[in-house]
Amino acid sequence: MGLIIVLAFAVLMAGFGFGANDHHVEFPDDVYYMDYNVNNLPFSEKNEEIKLGFDIFRNTSLHIGPKQKDSSKVFAQNNLACASCHLNGGTKPYAAPLIGVIKRFPQFRGRENKMGTIEERINGCMERSMNGRTMPESSVEMQALITYMDWLGRAAPSNGKIEGQGFLKVEIPNRAVDLDHGQRVFENTCVECHGADGQGQLLAENDQYLYPPLWGGDSYNDGAGMTRVITAAQFIKGNMPFGTTFDNPILTDEEAYDVAGYINQKLRPTKPNREVDFPDLVKKPVSTPYGPYLDPFSEEQHQLGPFQPIMEYYQKEYLLSKSK
Repeated sequence: MGLIIVLAFAVLMAGFGFGANDHHVEFPDDVYYMDYNVNNLPFSEKNEEIKLGFDIFRNTSLHIGPKQKDSSKVFAQNNLACASCHLNGGTKPYAAPLIGVIKRFPQFRGRENKMGTIEERINGCMERSMNGRTMPESSVEMQALITYMDWLGRAAPSNGKIEGQGFLKVEIPNRAVDLDHGQRVFENTCVECHGADGQGQLLAENDQYLYPPLWGGDSYNDGAGMTRVITAAQFIKGNMPFGTTFDNPILTDEEAYDVAGYINQKLRPTKPNREVDFPDLVKKPVSTPYGPYLDPFSEEQHQLGPFQPIMEYYQKEYLLSKSK
């Protein structure tokens, strides 16, 4: 479920020519009413690059993943797509929309403890969510992705900040994840799309995921942001199951929290060199599921909570208010 709709919105909607303005919901920001259908763009060299960027975004494994026949262009090592987290072509509110994202870079990233470029951020996704390797910043594919994202943000304010960016906030239960409850939520809500084994469903016509795997060898690795229970719960609350929107969530905060914990306890690929993440450990999110940590709490508690005692520790010791 953390990645439940993924290509459902991205392939079924954005992939078949639906733009954000085709949704009948009240969006939190006027930018969502723009036409984001790349098929409406007239022919030009720039527009062809935008369309290429969108196709890479939607069909990542065909262009830069395992289904790319030119091995020198294989950067993603799983068959997920950028659209697996950034739903509806990166235009769905509270599904990490990419509208305006280019204008928010350079940006400080605690995981690297430095100002980073948009290219570095994309490569972070390549190494973690896509379980792969970095892509040359000058490559045709990287530049096409950036051109597509820049086009998405053409109506965004100069600082790139919009309502609905990131994920929907949840009230974090003041307890550890209930894995038994999380399993029941998964079985009652998620298996229809992702299967009882969590391995998703493929489209018969092109062998791309309609619904992606949530764990296992073809999913995101254990260094991805989605392995944080709080992050995954926020994504799930605003987007899962299929058809959920931010203004009409189906799962409760507790259901989203428990099923996020259940999914992220499953086996998945290991990210090399995770120990170098967050050089300044005080900036490490409390739900980061791997050490080292700058606090006395166990790795299990960082994975499954309760998180409030960890947050209170950082508030007391470092005067830091942490929410994830």
